[in-house]
Amino acid sequence: MYVPGQPLTQAKNVKSENIPLRAIIIMKKLLVILCIILFSNSVRASSILINMDESQTNHLKAYGIAYWVLKQDLSIDWLLNYRGGSFLIPYAQTIESECRIRGVSYEVIADAQAALILQQVSDPETNMDAVKLEKAPKMAVYSPKNKLPWDDAVTLVLTYAEIPYDIIYDEEVISGVLPKYDWLHLHHEDFTGQYGRFWAAYKNVQWYQNDVRLNEEMANKLGFKKVSELKLAVAKKIRDFCAGGGFMFAMCSGTDSYDIALSAEGVDICESMFDGDPADRNAQQKIDYTRTFAFQNFRLDMNAYNYEFSDIDNTQYRNLKEDNDYFSLFEFSAKWDPVPSMLTQNHEKLIKGFMGQTTAFRKPLLKPDVLVMGETKSVNEARYIHGEYGKGTWTFYGGHDPEDYQHLVNDPPTDLNLHPNSPGYRLILNNVLFPAAKKKKQKT
Repeated sequence: MYVPGQPLTQAKNVKSENIPLRAIIIMKKLLVILCIILFSNSVRASSILINMDESQTNHLKAYGIAYWVLKQDLSIDWLLNYRGGSFLIPYAQTIESECRIRGVSYEVIADAQAALILQQVSDPETNMDAVKLEKAPKMAVYSPKNKLPWDDAVTLVLTYAEIPYDIIYDEEVISGVLPKYDWLHLHHEDFTGQYGRFWAAYKNVQWYQNDVRLNEEMANKLGFKKVSELKLAVAKKIRDFCAGGGFMFAMCSGTDSYDIALSAEGVDICESMFDGDPADRNAQQKIDYTRTFAFQNFRLDMNAYNYEFSDIDNTQYRNLKEDNDYFSLFEFSAKWDPVPSMLTQNHEKLIKGFMGQTTAFRKPLLKPDVLVMGETKSVNEARYIHGEYGKGTWTFYGGHDPEDYQHLVNDPPTDLNLHPNSPGYRLILNNVLFPAAKKKKQKT
């Protein structure tokens, strides 16, 4: 182009300089387009983050999603102490659809964002960590086949979360099925053979009479003279299950009655209304605390009219009411203590208390190696405890139903549709996923 006032040769020089300038502009535009394409690929959805903090719409069903993913032979990163113990899962359309169907909130995030989260939780300056969940544990619930006038919190929440489980009872346990399972829950149970000490209040009621009859028939069928002998044999099978690497979880009377049964092997602690002959008057002196999992130095309650097995339960020693009954969860090091960290993951650290036949455990009666994970310090009681036995573990959780403060006989079951974010029920489900964790060498 000719520029007036300039020599023709200068005009030609301007034209020759404009050609590379246009090329540069075009190249820049192409570079921008290329960057957009590359960026789009880098932010492509590759993970699903199931948040477990206060923003989660349904904490309980989120555990069901995690279990369902494991059943698809996919692994999960359980992000300890990150947004309430969130789950990081490889992206799949089916998983996203399942979250929507079950009403579980989630975020679809990119590779880069997932990597940043994993980097954040692995930072040694943070109390977080990622634990790999690899295989869905095979679940069993030790529960009677006959209908009793109360429900069980664990079976309620497993059903609500859509986590499958098998129901087994005395006959199956004695036959040797336990090694087929990874995880075992002990339904509200009396392992001492005293039928839950319901005799005084319900001895003339049909459900109690049916329960006694069915238990006696099963004991005879399996070759035991007394129900207490059958229950002891079952307790020892469960002990062997834990010793071999199994994970056992119990609530309410399934906790202290289990230990009492083990400690009283060879000792008659049942009065005549329970087994047809008097209890050993020297039973207390013959108790062997070395056989128990959690408790020592406890005193048996030999009065058949009392609704207690021993002084392990703190119910009669506490002075709390529903409005001030809470227990606090301990905070553990996610990197150094991954097991208790998994078992205490929650969006709340102060949990509403709830009662049961065994509400809580008197702390002076705990063995020294028992790990307390939740306590009500004001009344010196432990609510949530854990320990190892052989190659396996056990966890005891006091109380009957985390969303029914004083669940009574014949009360209707809790509707968990009304409590999808229950922090008390979350502690149960932590135990369900715990066996799926990849074994890590403990730091010392």
